[in-house]
Amino acid sequence: MRNKNIILLTALLKSSSLWNISKYSKDKKKRRRVIAGIIGFVFLFLMMLAYCLLACLGFDALGIIDTVPVTCALLISTIAFFFTLFKTNGYLFHFKEYDMLMALPLRSKDVAGCKFLYMYIKSLPWYAGISLSMMMGYGIFAHPHIAVYPVWIILSLFVPIIPMLFASFLGFLIAKISSGFRKKNIIQIVLSFAVVMFSFSLRYIVEALIRSDRVADLAAKASDVSETIGTYYLPAGLFANAILSLNSQALFAVFSGILLIGLTLFLFEAVFALVGRFYRQINSALSSHEKRKNFQMRVHKRGVLNTIAFKEFRRMTGSTTYFVNVALGEIMAAIAGVAVLMLGFDRVVSIVTQGAPIPTGILNPAIPLILYFLIGMMTSTAVSPSLEGKNYWIMQSLPLTKKTLYRGKILFQMYLSVPFMIFGILCFGLFAHVALLDMLLYLAQGVALCAFSATWGCVCGVKYMRLDWENEIEVIKQGTAVPLYLLPNMFVTMGMVALVVWLGTRMNTRLITLALIAVVGALAMLSYRKVMRYASL
Repeated sequence: MRNKNIILLTALLKSSSLWNISKYSKDKKKRRRVIAGIIGFVFLFLMMLAYCLLACLGFDALGIIDTVPVTCALLISTIAFFFTLFKTNGYLFHFKEYDMLMALPLRSKDVAGCKFLYMYIKSLPWYAGISLSMMMGYGIFAHPHIAVYPVWIILSLFVPIIPMLFASFLGFLIAKISSGFRKKNIIQIVLSFAVVMFSFSLRYIVEALIRSDRVADLAAKASDVSETIGTYYLPAGLFANAILSLNSQALFAVFSGILLIGLTLFLFEAVFALVGRFYRQINSALSSHEKRKNFQMRVHKRGVLNTIAFKEFRRMTGSTTYFVNVALGEIMAAIAGVAVLMLGFDRVVSIVTQGAPIPTGILNPAIPLILYFLIGMMTSTAVSPSLEGKNYWIMQSLPLTKKTLYRGKILFQMYLSVPFMIFGILCFGLFAHVALLDMLLYLAQGVALCAFSATWGCVCGVKYMRLDWENEIEVIKQGTAVPLYLLPNMFVTMGMVALVVWLGTRMNTRLITLALIAVVGALAMLSYRKVMRYASL
């Protein structure tokens, strides 16, 4: 049976291998996409290397270089948890090749386990990049025993598995609970958002632990830090003990490493033994639809663009992965607005900046950009062209031009983002005591930012459209259009917030807002024309 599992896992990896695509594909666009992906990964790896080395330099300057192993384990675990939490629904449940895989002579447990390992191996380069970078920094500044390096490499392969198992188990519970309801997708979306928002709130819990008296002397007692964190999160503690004890207590280091590996393997078997029992039942329930006895065919009179927008809305609400990734920023903006309503603008700023002395009103000109940092985090237009997938020929056979189709997708993104932007600006502006004229200018700037997000995202989505995907995760989380939209947009927005705050102390803030409206509006128009030009090809 193990040989069959290896064959299945190998087949899953080969079907999406960049090496196979570059070696056997005759499509030049695919080859260019592979080369671009490799270049992008190398660039990000170099960024991680630089960041980790600088972090290790800072730890060494503070005299807490021994906290690097536990920091590495925590960083990898956090990334692994969130990566898996957003991907579990698409990889483990309700995926397109389900019928084909379940027809193979494999147990449900083995199929689910192979899908999990596939997800782990696909993400392993990112975990390895962080681990190797931190290991290099630790080696440069701590000068550890030579045995640390192979132990570090081996154990770092197991560090991300436990948080991935925990995230997969949460996804299993969400799928199990939602499978018993008629509105399965809605229940999944609500539960997924609840888990995501709780996970984000853990940041404040960790800060409370760090500020407590138990770990008040971080810089002076690095060993106490590792012991305290290991108490709350055992895998990180075992990893740190295995690294730090090699010089003085080799037997204890070996025991910690074996315990980490054994705990990982035990949890893997336990989780997928439980998942395997309900795997067929959950997937069958998620793929089924309830038929109502009183169903009636109704004719809804909508315009063409609104019909396309409504279709995109149904597509989003029909996929938990799509909804959580695209609408997360809007939900966070709404939560930020409600927080301002309940606590006040100054109090929220104080919490976010951890009590930094910021003069009242200095952040007012940046309110639209702050909200856009959340709302513009992701856009549906970056992925919706590719999500047509194998149904793209149906869209082409309809009496619709590509221009009309892309306009409808842009319209849907505007319907999705503009209401949340307006709500956030009104909440922030009212409690920041913004003047009426400034409020109107902020609203205009917010709408212009939403238009830019929709059109620029559509440029990325159409330019790097991918229709040959087997799992929607390949488009929503791994498509070329996503980082191309996300990374420049995120860093530029952060820079613009700082620039606007700085300029606001030196010139009239209304002139700054008017200039931003003009610039963003022009960029949105240029992006829209670019989309229409692509549609004409």
